[in-house]
Amino acid sequence: MAQDVAAAGGAGSGEKVNFFRRIVIFFREVIAELRKVVTPTRKELVKFTSIVLGFVIVMIALVFGFDTLFSWIVDVVFGIPT
Repeated sequence: MAQDVAAAGGAGSGEKVNFFRRIVIFFREVIAELRKVVTPTRKELVKFTSIVLGFVIVMIALVFGFDTLFSWIVDVVFGIPT
């Protein structure tokens, strides 16, 4: 397989690899990379999900706070009547 990859690189070899051969090499490499993927355990998945949701909630609160503050500042500066 390393020879296929070296041949597909094209920089070092003098011959050009067939288009369909390059597609086959690509899919072999994709499958090899997918075999390296490690599925998280349920505990890890819950932990990562809660971290992401917590971060999103904090960011929503931060944006909401800045939006409220800037709206209040614009009302004070420009004196928009209510």
